[in-house]
Parts: sequence; C-alpha cells; structure tokens
Amino acid sequence: MTDATPASAALPPHDLNQLEAERRGKLKRLREAGIAYPNDVQVTDFAGDLQTEFDGAAAETIAAAAKSVTVAGRLMLKRIMGKASFVTIQDYTGELQLFVRTNDVGDASYAAFKTFDLGDIVSATGTMFRTKTGELSVHSVEIRLLSKALRPLPDKFLGLSDLETRYRQRYVDLIVSPDSRAVFVMRSKIISHIRRFMDARRFMEVETPMMHYIPGGATARPFKTHHNALSMDMYLRVAPELYLKRLTVGGFDRVYEINRNFRNEGVSTRHNPEFTMMEFYWAYARYTDLMDITEELLRELALLAHGNTAFTYQSQPLDFGAAFARVRLEDSVQAAIPGMTSEQCRDIEFLRSQCSARKIKFNAADGWGRLLLALFEELVEANLQQPTFITHYPMEVSPLSRRCDDDGEITDRFELFIAGREIANGFSELNDPEDQAQRFHAQVAEKDAGNDEAMHFDSDYIRALEYGMPPTAGEGIGIDRLVMLLTDCSSIRDVLLFPYMRPES
Repeated sequence: MTDATPASAALPPHDLNQLEAERRGKLKRLREAGIAYPNDVQVTDFAGDLQTEFDGAAAETIAAAAKSVTVAGRLMLKRIMGKASFVTIQDYTGELQLFVRTNDVGDASYAAFKTFDLGDIVSATGTMFRTKTGELSVHSVEIRLLSKALRPLPDKFLGLSDLETRYRQRYVDLIVSPDSRAVFVMRSKIISHIRRFMDARRFMEVETPMMHYIPGGATARPFKTHHNALSMDMYLRVAPELYLKRLTVGGFDRVYEINRNFRNEGVSTRHNPEFTMMEFYWAYARYTDLMDITEELLRELALLAHGNTAFTYQSQPLDFGAAFARVRLEDSVQAAIPGMTSEQCRDIEFLRSQCSARKIKFNAADGWGRLLLALFEELVEANLQQPTFITHYPMEVSPLSRRCDDDGEITDRFELFIAGREIANGFSELNDPEDQAQRFHAQVAEKDAGNDEAMHFDSDYIRALEYGMPPTAGEGIGIDRLVMLLTDCSSIRDVLLFPYMRPES
C-alpha cells in the first residue's frame, strides 16, 4: 500500500486541522518518550553527491564498494509495503531513495518509521545499492525522526499555485518547487562568478556604510531612519557610489562592492524597495572600457547559466555572443519620431509638444535633457530587446558624470538595456570638484523646488575630490534584473528569497 496522507493543497480547512491535530499528537508522544527533536546525528554524505558518484555504476560495482553512509533530509515520498518500504528524502543537493526493512532496523524502529509523515526530517544510516528497477538507494540499518513537521506539505507535484503564498512562505515554496530552488542556486552561482571575474582583474572587494547621514550616489527617494545615541536622522543608502569613489581618491584604483540598496519607490515586477547591485570603480579607465568589460562578463554569465551565449527570455531570443549595439540617446529618440531632426533633439518647445502629445508629464523647469529622456523612456526603452548600450546622456540628468570633451551638454555615460529594461548604468566619473559642486547646488535647487529624488550637497565628497581623484570610470549592474534574465523569470519577486510583502492581517 502507499502512504495514505492526502496532499494538503487539496484538503478543506477542517481536514487540515485534523491532520495537524494528528501530527501534534504524534509529537506529544515523542516528547513523553524523551526522543523529540534529537541533535546528535552526524551526516556524512549528501544526496546529490551520491547520485554523481554512482552515476552509471552497475549494481554489482556499487555492491562491491559497500559504501556506508549517513544521510538526512525531508521525507517527500513514502511507499509502505508490509515489512519493507521505500521512501524518498530531499536535502539541499537533491533527492535519494531509502530502503527500510523490519529485518534490518528492528520491529520497534520499523513500527515507529511507519508513523512518519511526509515533510518530517529524518536521517538514515546504511550502505549504497541499486534496486532491480535501477534506483540508487540506501539499504538502511537505522532510520530516525529528527524533526516533526506539524503542518502538511502541499502536493509535491502541484507545488504552491498561489503566487502570494509562494512569496510569503518561501520556505514551503523551496521545499516543493524544484524550479524555484534552481533559480536561487543559479543566483548564488552568478554572484560567485561575478566575484571571481572581478578578483581576476585585480578589483578589490570592499564594504561601505549602509546608513548615510546624506543620501547620495543616485537620484532616488531614500528611506529615513533615526539614530538614537547620536540623536540624528540617517538614511538607508540609495547607492554606495560616493563612498566607493572616496576609495579611489585614497589610492584603491580598482574597487567593487556587491551591495544592498534601498529606494523608497513603488513595487512592480521590476522594482523592489530593497535590491542588490554590483558597483565597481576603475581608475584610469573610460566609459568605453566599462562597456567592453560588461560585454565580457555577461557572455561568461550566459555560458554559466545556459552553456551558450544565445538563449531565450520569456520566449524572446537573446544573443550575448554578438557585439552589443551602441546607440546615442539622441539618435534613438530621433529614430522613434518620424521626421525629427537632430536640432530638434535639443529644442525645448518641440520636445514639450512631443511630450504633451503623448501625455507625458513634465515640469516647466525641465530642460531639453530631461524632456528628451522622458521621450526615450516612453518610446524607445521597451523596444530594446537585444543587448544595447544607450550612450551620451544629457548632463541635466547625469549629475555625477563627466562632460563629453566635444559637447559640454552631454556626458560620457551609458545605460545597458536588455529585454526592454535597464540592466546597468555607467560613466566616466566627474572628478572636477568645482564642476561637481555646481551640479550639487543645482540638485539642491531642484530639491527645494519639490523634487524628492534630487541629491543633497555632500561637502565631504567635494573635499575628497579636492585632494584629487584620478580619471575614473564607474558602473552599477542590477543583480536582481540580471538574474531574472538568466533564469527566465518574469518578476523580480521570483529571484528574491524574501520579496517585500504587506504584513498579513
């Protein structure tokens, strides 16, 4: 016979309550016997490692090896067949079958084993063998209950169909959804590879403060907090940029940080108030060098995730093997508006009329740069499916970027777009302290006029620049959106272990 425990996802609430009551009764009896929640198991092997070690090995070879193991994991499948049974456990490396027989473990242990429920965490000691049907298994001589699951698991094959439950109860989602586990395993591999990539190029990983007394490094609305001991307001960082550039002033020519940032903005399939970036700063490099190294990194990550530089994202074919397109911002907007001339890219009245015709909101004080960017975001951004660097952003919307030598109204800046969304932002850094001070003053004026995302004036950063910062290029790469691309996830919540959720009522 098979295990009679029904899948909880298919049960009405009163049946769930009955199942939980039965499990709590079993736990009570374990407590009375003094054997609830033991903590003395010594695991020697893992399911995935054993599957790899004996992959393709014949039954006779495995038997001759007589490998003794102690494994542990969550009970996922259970087939009771009289005095002999098969169960499947799952650890963080994979699944493994256990063979449990009364003649091997004893009558008392076998009787106790038959009361184990799906979801319980168990350990088993025995030797490896392959069954007649070819399944790698542990011939158990001991099996123990380590942790009692008081709540039934959802059906392993149905998983958690409700998205909110998946995000809110990620611990259950990871138990029953192999695809979800695979996403976060790949996320870990991606971040590890990024570290190896940067370390190999002599970049040094550093850590900078997450609480700032002045929010800076990006135009974004910050989260505000209060430090009681210092009696001062502080802000969760919106970006580590200004601290990382202070390090280049101090002589660390190549630095990077894989960091958590916090921006008090809306929640969507692409935005979470808390997110991960990799920011790096490279002395004696230009923004074009950043584009080159970014292409190289993304090709390696595509190979890591897919074994190929060509893959699909949400049924859209992407190719990281070909050279990424590089298009000036002005040219991209001009191509999207029939008949638009290059002169009109900086004609404020023309740009206002184009924004008004498309019901794009703007402020009376907006210059041509902000208006042009608004048109780009409306007309161009979503259509950039293949990897594309949009370059030469207006100075008005790039307060930390170096001006182009041949055109002071635009900057040596780019953003990388893939599948219609921004993945990276980089530029040659502004290292002229007097120019930077003027731009900070302009940002303060915008803030005073009501722009909550404008920057503050950071006098210490200006002081750092006055000591001299070498010519430097810097970039931020959105880790969450990059993982979305490489794991074919449509929502940022699918790549965050614990995405932002409203509290349960």
